Amino acid sequence: MTAARPRATAVIERVVDGHRIRFDAETSRRMAGVRQRDTKPELLVRRALSAKSIRFRIKNRDLPGSPDIANRARGWVVFVHGCYWHRHPGCHRTTTPKRNAAFWRAKFDANVARDARSRRALRRLGFRVVTIWECETKQPERLARRIGRLTVPSS
Repeated sequence: MTAARPRATAVIERVVDGHRIRFDAETSRRMAGVRQRDTKPELLVRRALSAKSIRFRIKNRDLPGSPDIANRARGWVVFVHGCYWHRHPGCHRTTTPKRNAAFWRAKFDANVARDARSRRALRRLGFRVVTIWECETKQPERLARRIGRLTVPSS
């Protein structure tokens, strides 16, 4: 019996933001499947808010950073962040790919900086900003506690 050979895949090189990145068809297919909205964690947060009869809007493109969920009348916004893409401190999902590491570090740093700018801008507008991390949505009790804080008036 012969050992199975790894399948050869074509490696594509492209320059993105000044970084030469290499990727194969499998990586390209996998990354194409990453959703930007209506993700499972976001749907879980929306379902939990609805279960507590907390009203919200989901199309908030006119607010800084386009929060995932907002209640303008009550003055709060929620970002539902993926631990990987937004670099949740101390989370085991916050890993950095070994291939094209410089590119990924720059990309992740830019994501974190953009998130901070969005939070600051929203606070200047008078919004209370809550970030719910993907890993928190996997623990219903923890998610319920975080959501419960939205109904408490800010000090």
